[in-house]
Amino acid sequence: MIEVVFLGTGAAAPINERNLSGTAVIRQGEIFLFDCGEGTQMQFRKASLRPGRLRYIFITHLHGDHLFGLPGLLTSLHTAGCHQQVELFGPVGIGEYIRFHQQLCQFALGYTLQIHEISASTPAVLWRSDEYHVEWQPLEHGIFTAGFAFVEADRPGRFDVSRAEQLGVPNGPERGRLQRGESIVLPNGRRVHPEEVLGPPRPGVRIAYCLDTVPCVGVEKLADHADLLIADSTFSAADTEHAHESGHSTAVDAAELARKSGARQLLLTHFSGRLRQEDLPALVAEARTVFPNCSAATDLTRFIVMPREADGAMD
Repeated sequence: MIEVVFLGTGAAAPINERNLSGTAVIRQGEIFLFDCGEGTQMQFRKASLRPGRLRYIFITHLHGDHLFGLPGLLTSLHTAGCHQQVELFGPVGIGEYIRFHQQLCQFALGYTLQIHEISASTPAVLWRSDEYHVEWQPLEHGIFTAGFAFVEADRPGRFDVSRAEQLGVPNGPERGRLQRGESIVLPNGRRVHPEEVLGPPRPGVRIAYCLDTVPCVGVEKLADHADLLIADSTFSAADTEHAHESGHSTAVDAAELARKSGARQLLLTHFSGRLRQEDLPALVAEARTVFPNCSAATDLTRFIVMPREADGAMD
């Protein structure tokens, strides 16, 4: 289970109802922050997120509405006494941006900030652990922009209790070892392998985060069979020409990408200040004509993303 918390859903400038871009993805207590617009640290507090759990920050591009909150958040982690190492990923220039603020404002950090700059030659997988990885693809927005996908590793298949009993596997730690992918030897000398008692591997959760872009191949790759696509929906279909000229998408564009990519669920975000909160139901209605499983994100809303089964169904 993954929790997604929207800290800001607005574009360009904040309005009363909307902060600027920032989305927290929470897995087993670890926080992955995607974008850090102005005011993100206040939204962090309002959402009751623990700063000591923040380990990874991913910045899509160097427009202010996606990173002006970053210096404040990093210094607040310091004043809060956080000691965890923080991994910061962003386009080339993000390191210079941080160093400029440190030099100008004369502040140091009491924790390690590891900066990873992304360029066109950066491998698709930015970070990998045994349980998940984060990948990126270039988007199309006028300046270098990265989209991201958080991808859990496959989970073991379901344990077949009846088959285990047939094979004589006792109800104890041996079954746990099989579920972890280890073979065991029974008292009678028979070796039992995991594939004898486990079903097919079950896919982990995949969440694609693609803001500030026109429809492009990069979004399609990141959203391929995603459990959740978080997509640029800056304008309504009536403003399609303006959206594309300014390097953005409409809600209908996002819906078409979700349908084409085989995503399970679509959340619209990054709304223009022209769109008030009362306009969002109409925006969602436009998108649902193309992709029914669609909603609009609003600030501080929380979504739970459950993994699908091997056949594509939800748990």
